[in-house]
Amino acid sequence: MKTFYIETFGCQMNAHDSEKVTGTLLARGYTQVEGPEAADLVLYNTCSIRDKAEQKVFHRLQQFKRDAGKGKVFGVLGCVAQQEGERIFERAPHVSLVAGSASYTRLPDLLVQIENGGRRVTGLSLDTEETFDTPYTRRDNPHRAYITIIEGCDKSCAYCVVPFTRGPERSRTSASVMAEARQLAGSGYTEIQLLGQNVNSYRDPSEAGWDFARLLREMAQVDGIRRVRFTTSHPRDFVRDIIDAIDEFPTLCNHVHLPVQSGSTEVLSRMRRQYSRDEYMRRIEWMKSAKRDIAISTDIITGFPGETEADFNATLALLDEVEYDSVFSFKYSPRPNTHALALETQLSEEEKGRRLTILQERQRSIQIRRNSRLVGTLEECLVEGYNLATGQWIGRTTQNRTLNFTHPVFSEPRDGRTLAGTYASVRVTRSGPNSLAGEAAAAASAA
Repeated sequence: MKTFYIETFGCQMNAHDSEKVTGTLLARGYTQVEGPEAADLVLYNTCSIRDKAEQKVFHRLQQFKRDAGKGKVFGVLGCVAQQEGERIFERAPHVSLVAGSASYTRLPDLLVQIENGGRRVTGLSLDTEETFDTPYTRRDNPHRAYITIIEGCDKSCAYCVVPFTRGPERSRTSASVMAEARQLAGSGYTEIQLLGQNVNSYRDPSEAGWDFARLLREMAQVDGIRRVRFTTSHPRDFVRDIIDAIDEFPTLCNHVHLPVQSGSTEVLSRMRRQYSRDEYMRRIEWMKSAKRDIAISTDIITGFPGETEADFNATLALLDEVEYDSVFSFKYSPRPNTHALALETQLSEEEKGRRLTILQERQRSIQIRRNSRLVGTLEECLVEGYNLATGQWIGRTTQNRTLNFTHPVFSEPRDGRTLAGTYASVRVTRSGPNSLAGEAAAAASAA
């Protein structure tokens, strides 16, 4: 069992968890392969925020049911593993390993148990004060790196499974976070993204006692780091000092993802979000009044139990008032163990879908209008790659907008040279609802 394949579902934290798992396995002598067919060990790192993602995992497992008993080992990791536990063995009897994210440091020992004849091995304990750090991490991106600074969640929103799958909030010490950032900068990484279920709830457990704004200020001053991003923030713990830090340090990207979920205070109360619409809008005003132009994105759920037409219209009005730069929107999805399951007035799938379509069309028009304002501006972007089909380089601005562009000298990668990982100054010439297009105004600068 020396080759492995891992497929990741879900958020950036799951993607970073897979980097940790991959690094751990490589350090133990495993070789990563491109597809599950060639792998001795097949791992699915799962998301359970929405039912659709969960069902994808079991569909994948069903596809390889015929390989049971042929020496191939299957494992389910992450949130679905933590949520379903040993019930996964009943739904997919050919699975041998079920482990939540708190067990990734023990993954080699769990695999040894399987090698020694263990048919069903689990790692599901959340009874830990530790954050889920592993000594080895294989970074998938050579220019942008994730750093998890806080794990778990204490908020207990009515629709959310995270407290059950990730456990309570646990912050890393500021010293360990800063040491990782400096190591990454020394290895050539120029962009850092700080991760947490509620990243701005960070509280340094050491004597230093830093809060999140202090961590941002210190991170912004690490030699070699040109950009610092963070996600996801919770409105209850989002303070004005975070905006002051963004204004103070250009290294901190002027983009904030602040999930609202609903524009109705009544729905927010049923969701147990711990803030009202007015309290949320106060934080939006902090960003709108900042010295820098801060891009704002959010998450919205349509069709939460009991959401009336008036509640939904309040959410549409919120879109018009805030004018988000992007919105991740979803139909409410009932999840196990959550308070919302017991709420009355569950809406039909058709009605939830109708509202989602209306919301997405409204937001699309807002994004078209907001992006059009950037035509003619000069934007710095970190070059991420090249699109062979369009003949354009792919970049990302500090506001987290995708900017596709042509270059007068480097029209395409050639002779082993590429713009990926460099920073380019690009004049925006066209805009759409989800991206910008332009032409490089100068030679890209070395990262």
